[in-house]
Amino acid sequence: MNETSASPKRSVRSVFLAALMGGLVVALAGYVAIAAGWIGKEQTTVQSITATSTTPASNKSDTNLVNQIYNRDSAGVGFITASGITTSSSNPFDPYGQQGTGTATGSGFLIDTDGHMVTNNHVIEGAKKITVTLGDSDEVFDAEVVGTDPSTDLALLKVDAPEDMMKPLSLGDSSDVKVGDPVVAIGNPFGLDRTVTTGIVSALQREISSLNQYAISNVIQTDAAINPGNSGGPLIDSNGNVIGVNSQIATGSGSSSGGNVGIGFAIPSNTVKDVVDQLKNGGTVEHAYLGISAATINSQVDDALNLGTDQGVLVQEAPKDGPAAKAGIKAGTTAVTIAGQKVLTGGDVITKANGETLSSMEDLIAAVNDSKVGDKMDLEVLRDGKTETVTVTLGKRPDDTSTQSDSSGGSEQTPLPEFGQ
Repeated sequence: MNETSASPKRSVRSVFLAALMGGLVVALAGYVAIAAGWIGKEQTTVQSITATSTTPASNKSDTNLVNQIYNRDSAGVGFITASGITTSSSNPFDPYGQQGTGTATGSGFLIDTDGHMVTNNHVIEGAKKITVTLGDSDEVFDAEVVGTDPSTDLALLKVDAPEDMMKPLSLGDSSDVKVGDPVVAIGNPFGLDRTVTTGIVSALQREISSLNQYAISNVIQTDAAINPGNSGGPLIDSNGNVIGVNSQIATGSGSSSGGNVGIGFAIPSNTVKDVVDQLKNGGTVEHAYLGISAATINSQVDDALNLGTDQGVLVQEAPKDGPAAKAGIKAGTTAVTIAGQKVLTGGDVITKANGETLSSMEDLIAAVNDSKVGDKMDLEVLRDGKTETVTVTLGKRPDDTSTQSDSSGGSEQTPLPEFGQ
């Protein structure tokens, strides 16, 4: 059972030290607060969950629509139990739901009549046995892992159930989603199976952090109630198509339950399609990798460091064996403190990627995440007062950001900024 929390604002302090390793973003110094790039000044934290959303429909027509979606899609939603997980945690709202009992529960949904089911990686991570119940049936079926992608927190299962119980859901186009669109979530919050909740799309293009600390881009934010147990379940549009996989929630200051506060995050369906295709074809997923950590620049940073620009990102680290360093990107050399945070100066300032102006670290992360291994990326760099273009051939992302170090042995992970970029 799990979800995670996040806060999507920018502050002077958050401008610093968001890490990117080809889509990498932030490193979290706390196990519970692993939102990709944000932690609020009011101690808002992100938790992984398995949950759905509960905003009541406003009128009878809306109620009928929700009922229609539920009747159409609920039979394809599964209640997942992952057993045999080794954990030392006794906290039932552990960010990834792995309780001291060694059992995690979550949600998932069928995508074809062959039994393939999508869920969150954090729901089944480390499990020795996985079982699934489908729809309103109490019959328990075994499931095996086809493949996982920790970087996007997605997993593909194969459920051993009769063909007549395979009621797959359709994946929609998440690029068509708009703020304000109505949505429905179906899942198993707190073990309450077959729960439906409703809400709207609250925001788009959010970022959250995966278990291995890479950024997941283009995430959908919703106010549909998502709680522990909803992780891996579908976020559904008004046409009954899945537009996202419910994965994380924000929890407010002082929250002891880790429950919903109206801020949930779903991995977009277009990301799901790409990952699932790769998992089906070999069980592994490749992500592009740039190989830097960097800090977002704004006017205050420019004033303090006299960079010559108030937009772009200031390179902090570039591991010597990474694609960026091999192409000639220069890392910072001198540590200074600005607004209470350490920043390395003397490195390159990247202002554009493939001709597109970078206003923040998130822009660069998204550009890398939208690319493929082997793609060439033209970076416009400001160095010693001169502008030049450096072409980087993107590599394959390492499995874990914590294993990557610069030439001096320093980790490429960066402390999570207070309030994100």
